[in-house]
Amino acid sequence: MHKYFMVFLLLCVNIMTAQENVTGTVTDEQNLPVIGASVSWKNTTIGVTTNENGFFSLPFSKENNQLLISYIGYEAVTLEINAPQTIKQKIKPSKTLGEVVVTTKRNSLQKSYVKTANVVTMSSKELLKAACCNLSESFETNPSIDVNFSDAISGSKQIKMLGLTSPYILIAEENIPSVRGASQAYGLSFTPGTWVESIQVTKGAGSVINGYESISGQINTELIKPANDIPFFLNAYGSTDSRFELNTHFNKRISDKWSSSLFLHGNARVAKNDMNHDGFLDNPLGKQINVLNRWQYNNAEKGWVSFINFRYMRDEKQTGQVDFDPDRDKFTKNYWGSEINTDKVDVSSKIGYVFPDMPYQSIGFQNSFNYHKQESYFGLNQYNIQQNSFYSNLIFNSIISNTLNKFSTGLNFTSDDYNEYVNVGSAMDVSRRDNSVGAFFEYTYDNTDNFSLVAGARFDVHNRLGSFFTPRLHMRYNPWEKAVIRASAGRGKRSANIFAENQQLFATSRAFQILNTGGKIYGLDPEIAWNYGLSFMQGFTLFGKTAEVSLDFYRTDFQNQAVVDLYASPQQVLFYNLDGKSYANSLQLEFNYEFIKHLNLRTAYKYYDIQTDYLSGPKERPLQAKHRVFANLAYETHIKEKGQQWKFDFTYNWMGAQRLPNTADNALLRDRLPDYSPSFSVMNAQITRTFSSTFEAYVGGENIGNYKQSKAILGAENPFGPSFDSSIIYAPVFGQMYYAGIRFKIK
Repeated sequence: MHKYFMVFLLLCVNIMTAQENVTGTVTDEQNLPVIGASVSWKNTTIGVTTNENGFFSLPFSKENNQLLISYIGYEAVTLEINAPQTIKQKIKPSKTLGEVVVTTKRNSLQKSYVKTANVVTMSSKELLKAACCNLSESFETNPSIDVNFSDAISGSKQIKMLGLTSPYILIAEENIPSVRGASQAYGLSFTPGTWVESIQVTKGAGSVINGYESISGQINTELIKPANDIPFFLNAYGSTDSRFELNTHFNKRISDKWSSSLFLHGNARVAKNDMNHDGFLDNPLGKQINVLNRWQYNNAEKGWVSFINFRYMRDEKQTGQVDFDPDRDKFTKNYWGSEINTDKVDVSSKIGYVFPDMPYQSIGFQNSFNYHKQESYFGLNQYNIQQNSFYSNLIFNSIISNTLNKFSTGLNFTSDDYNEYVNVGSAMDVSRRDNSVGAFFEYTYDNTDNFSLVAGARFDVHNRLGSFFTPRLHMRYNPWEKAVIRASAGRGKRSANIFAENQQLFATSRAFQILNTGGKIYGLDPEIAWNYGLSFMQGFTLFGKTAEVSLDFYRTDFQNQAVVDLYASPQQVLFYNLDGKSYANSLQLEFNYEFIKHLNLRTAYKYYDIQTDYLSGPKERPLQAKHRVFANLAYETHIKEKGQQWKFDFTYNWMGAQRLPNTADNALLRDRLPDYSPSFSVMNAQITRTFSSTFEAYVGGENIGNYKQSKAILGAENPFGPSFDSSIIYAPVFGQMYYAGIRFKIK
């Protein structure tokens, strides 16, 4: 297989571009690629923008020979082009940069009319609209992602896309899968928001390049690049729930090709809070230290770019009853308590080479090693897991005949060694090793006008999932101006890590029972699902101001699923293979409008129909609202001469009734919940004052309406009794929270 693949690569290297296109790269004075530069034939609407490598490809025009290259803050360049060719062009900063900055604005949350997949890009500016202390808290202003608390004990937030929880989303960091396996429960809280440059959210089936596990979507986080970072950044944060954070970035340009950044993050919650007076901490006491060192090498002339990352993190949480003392009460019935301690070490590298004479052709090689160790207990239940993972991905990109037809192909390898110990009434050692090797091919056609498609497929061999084929397809069509129709379909397959992904159930009195024993993953079979999607977006002018409306519909059909059954009895949780149907329908209607300059409204209505055949019959998936309403109102004042500015942001979320797990069999009436939760709303707001281009301060509030779930923990009066359950969370468990912070930069 490897022999034939290498022959294929050698053939691909010799593919030459057809002679009807003008191609090239745009770089700055330091030979760094300029991303998003406009390249067009002068006095026409025929144009493209440069990609992440500064590369562009534009059909040659016999009628026009003036090629215009422009970018915000840089001097425009006009070239005379009389024949198809490949060019390299440097652009210089504009001497009138101040005027350009004042009059130009880029949306902090961007949708594209020309990308094939349904992608929403969140810039770092969008992340600053909220406190955004870590990645799990960065989606509060994004209507495509639903955010809620996972339980009443850990303080962790979970995200959902298309109505499905994060294990069905491929979450990557710079296109290397990151939050998976042992890190599913708390992994999103291990990436500080100030480290993030941008986030790309893709609905539906993702690219085959990044793996076979994506089912409902993909989230890719891009960290700040050392070559583009500023010398120093400081963010200090404090809140009324006694949470304090400090983030600093140090950047050093070693040479014209080498740059390095050091990211330091620390947080702590130091006081006990019990705002709902149930005897349990609303949020855990804890602390985290997080260190990342990034190195970047750029040699645009020779086509090389590379990254090397080293990271260490230690996260400690203590939660449970207010009077719990771990030194005295651990593994006793004096008081109910929990500790969750995690160590993480990551080492990763990315090496890319762009062929100097063929800028449309490149090779990339990614490698990542991850060590994740969690030691934890929840009352008398114990859960320890250590995961050692290695990931490697080789990617080759080129064209077929011309730049209208592109392809990516390659190989990847993944190894996961799980050392997992579970004690829920009885001890279980469920350690295992998973290995997989796969090959992928993805073809892209783009006529640079109104139609594009991405068709991909991969074949993988896995020691537990077997040998399997994964197809994916995305299509885009622009029927008229500022309108785009997209369609997608794809298959995903994954191992359900039922203990790591459902850790909130350890903080209950439920007995764990796995009904199937014939499968290779905890006795269960792998999860398999198809996802289909259709979306439409239209931009228009309303009362002289820009507006946008979009409609998305996605359906996920499971061929098999590891069912987590909370309906059978409040005293147990059952895990078994799906026998029947399980599906998730998601409909989202979004309307965005600029009322006046700098005042923007973002709204969305979401409808979910999610059903699974349980042992007791077909039922709605628990803890999922059928109806949700989202609104975000953002206003910015004009930037003054010294960079002074006010920013105001308000977010509103309304959630309809949610189906609750079965509690009717609990002995005490006070420990029983109705079949459905009440609807409720949550409001967040933030005000930012920018004093200069280097200093700003912000204040904000979460859950300003002070809505609290009336009964967050069942059986709180007797936490070692049969009714104890802290996992049935449909709303905030604590009231209002206010925060303040400052940001300081040295540019």
